[in-house]
Amino acid sequence: MHFFVGSFELYLRNSYFLVSKSLSRAFLCMSQKSTTFAADFDKTSIKTIDIMKKIMIIAAAALSLAACTKKEVKLPEMTVGQMTAYELDGFRLHVYNTNDVMGDASYIVEGKDGLVVMEYPLFKENAAEFAEYIAALQKPVVTDVTDYHLGGSDKLPLTMPEGMPAFIEGPVYSGMMSGFAQAFGETMVDLPTQKAAEVPFDETQEWAGVTFRFEHGAASDFPGASIIIGNQVYYTHWTPAEAHVSPLQVGSAAAVEAELAEAKEALASGCKYYIGGHGGLAEKKQVEFKIAYLETVQRLLAENADAESFLAALNAAYPELPGDAAALANALYAAK
Repeated sequence: MHFFVGSFELYLRNSYFLVSKSLSRAFLCMSQKSTTFAADFDKTSIKTIDIMKKIMIIAAAALSLAACTKKEVKLPEMTVGQMTAYELDGFRLHVYNTNDVMGDASYIVEGKDGLVVMEYPLFKENAAEFAEYIAALQKPVVTDVTDYHLGGSDKLPLTMPEGMPAFIEGPVYSGMMSGFAQAFGETMVDLPTQKAAEVPFDETQEWAGVTFRFEHGAASDFPGASIIIGNQVYYTHWTPAEAHVSPLQVGSAAAVEAELAEAKEALASGCKYYIGGHGGLAEKKQVEFKIAYLETVQRLLAENADAESFLAALNAAYPELPGDAAALANALYAAK
């Protein structure tokens, strides 16, 4: 594009020179009152000038459009987390991996004329550079979708799945947040206090020119939503990964079944990317792995009477898989 714009600029300069030269000839011929030269000018040069003027009008409009592409938004350098942008059909997805102790991820969906923020960071150092990045995009924030994770979004319009505001105020979620406050203290942001708009399940919203379809999340999880963004990105609580599943995600046989059903729903969506409140971005391959892994876990639970034999069988099935298989085994059998 830079080459294109530079070539156009050179073209316009040359065109301007040619037209100026022709106009100079016109004025010269009139001042000299040369009838022969004027006749020649009338037949050729004036026609050439008319053509060149039309070309210049078209070229100037094209150059103006192309020049807009030269305006590059200077984005701040991330020093705490990492931000990666992905181009999709009709919007851009910005994925922010916080690198915090919980492996949280936050997102910005950039439409043509606005932004949708998802899962604003919980810790001050992350929230500060996240806010700086949002400001650098130079577009208004339409809403902040808080699905599973509260964060530092007190100054933004807030949206949640239907029923989530009441759940956040209940004993389970508020107790969890109180525990975080005791553990992390002043490193945490002030939690939002504004009233959130609620989106019913099985409904689609459109923000910044992008659709957001709210579906029910895993039955074993918080009452949050799995959100299909622009029919290309599937958001849920945990990003699928080629690793042992966290016992926080599947702490019982019922949870394994619920997460398996959710993973199959995700795969059936046909989305290109899969994102979550923990783990960043994945693709179809990771969703397929998660399905096969959870099916294996189900089978091994049925075949093994205790955590020790289950763990041995799981490690044999996935000998080099990262993650804490022992913690998963202990959680699953403690729940029996």
